[in-house]
Parts: sequence; C-alpha cells; structure tokens
Amino acid sequence: MKKYFIISIGLLVAIILAGCEGDNGTSGASNEKDLGNVDVMLDWYPNAVHSFLYVALEKGYFEEEGIKVTIKFPANPTDPLNLAAASKVTLGLYYQPDVIMARANEGIPVKSTGAIVRSPLNHLVFKENSPIKTPKDLEGKKVGYPGIPINEAIVRTMVEHDGGNIDDVEMKDVGFELGTALIADKVDAVAGAYVNHEVPVLESKGYDVEYTNPTDYGVPSYYELVAVTSDKTWNEQQDEIEAFWRGAAKGYEYMKENPEDALQILLDNQDEANFPLDKEVEAKSMEILIPKMESDEGFGSQEEQSWQETAEWLKEVGIIEEIPDMDDIFVNK
Repeated sequence: MKKYFIISIGLLVAIILAGCEGDNGTSGASNEKDLGNVDVMLDWYPNAVHSFLYVALEKGYFEEEGIKVTIKFPANPTDPLNLAAASKVTLGLYYQPDVIMARANEGIPVKSTGAIVRSPLNHLVFKENSPIKTPKDLEGKKVGYPGIPINEAIVRTMVEHDGGNIDDVEMKDVGFELGTALIADKVDAVAGAYVNHEVPVLESKGYDVEYTNPTDYGVPSYYELVAVTSDKTWNEQQDEIEAFWRGAAKGYEYMKENPEDALQILLDNQDEANFPLDKEVEAKSMEILIPKMESDEGFGSQEEQSWQETAEWLKEVGIIEEIPDMDDIFVNK
C-alpha cells in the first residue's frame, strides 16, 4: 500500500548513507539455471496488492525462472526508492509520480521496470449522506489529507476541472488518520484515502462512504504502483529482472484465477506483529485490485503515454519544472 512521500532535496545524501533496510524477508529457492538474487522491497507491509509476489514464491514460479527472490519490508517510507536508487535492493515498489519527481527534481538515476497497479487507488472519499456529490461541492468545506503536496494538487485539479474555486476549499493536514478524521466530522472529505484500503476498512466498521475517482476530473490515470531499479542495477541485472517479471506474471495469473487461495497465501505471510490483516478487508481489496492490475499487453507492461501525461500534469501543477526524458524513466522488459 502506498502513501505519497515527496522526495527531499537531501535525497542524494540519503541514498549514499542509506543502509538500514527492513528485513523479515521471504525467499524462493534457486536451481541449476540460477541467474542470481533479486531483492524486492515492498512499499508497505504485506497486503492484497502484494499477493502475486507471495503466490509466485509459494508456487515456485521464480524458481522456475532460475532466480532467488527475497521480499523485504521498508524501515522508512522512502526506502524502496532510496535503496533501489543506491543499488542496495534490486527492485523497490513505489509510485509513478514519485519516480518522475526523483528524475526531474533530483536527477536520481532510477527507472521503472514494470507497472503493478495501472490506475490510481487514491480517491476523494466522503460520507454517503454528505452534500458533496462532485468536487465543486468542496467549496466551503474542509478536506483532510496526509500533508503530502501531491494530494493538494489532486484536489486542486479536481475542483477546478469541475468549475470550482480551490481558494474556497480548506485543506487540513490530518496525518494518516484519514478515516478517523472523516468519521469524527473533523473534515468533510479526505484525499489520499485508498479505495482498496480506507474504504473497505470504513465499510467493515459499519460506515457508509462514497468516493470519486480523480481521473474523472482531470487527473491523469497514473500508475499507482511500479517496480523501480537503478540505472546501474538495470545494466548489471537485466536478465534477472526480466526473469522476475516472468515469474511475477505467473503469480498474477494465479491470483486472478484463484483469488481465495491467493488471499490465504497472503494471510499466511502477513506481518502480524506490525500490520495484522483483516481477511474481509483484504478480500475486498483484492477484488478491487485485480482488474486494476490487468493489461492486454501483459502483466507489468508500461505505456509511454501514461508516463508522458503524468509528467505533463506534474509540471502543470508546479511539482516539477522540467519533464525528464522518457527513455530514461521506464523500460518494458
């Protein structure tokens, strides 16, 4: 699961010094046609979006491709990007807009090797009985968000696209207590809430909510989750990364065809000490995720149009000044 974290000016220093990646990993065995090791750092604790990985490990799909995959957890939110950029892990799961920001604003040599979730999970969420029906209705209202600028940009784009005035909308930093702030009426709506997490969590607690997809109101359909690597690692381990995606695709296909079994495999690999999973919530999350992970071109495929449109939007809202070279920012394995 992701929460957006804007890359700081000091990230290059952080990349050099970073070395405390989370462990608690899970590995798949390798065989005689071994290509090498692939370390994958999750964007968050294990949840439904990672089911394809655990399925691929459990079913031996990575082993079939001749690689040993180890799953790691982040000690800090930006570790997947930082440590991938520093070649301390092979792949880090992160967010398409942040990859663009890292290239454009910091010149950090990272690239996406494949798209996992192909459209936004971040939605505008409000109570079912709210007078809010479209983004323009946010005028005169408070919108809670986790203090991350891209959420402000999303709300602004949505409101202005719907003919509203963003100056009449009060943005309130509520941290990551989005659901609590909404239910306690501290805010009228929340941005940065995930349709596959906060929404089913609230519903499981008996709260009725509605939500609006930002792509219906001017925000590009960016990739929510991608797997990034450094330029250096790509040059040195392209074969292993391509093998990873072949195994991952098998894991996704199994997840799609056998969601109940895939869910159980996930639950068997949950981090109960730090992030225990609710089976009902994760089942609903998986139901939402599976079609958002599907691609006619194959699991993980990427389109330049998505990268270009997202970069243009980030420039339009003032988050980046220049659009990076598309040839540097992603590859199709």
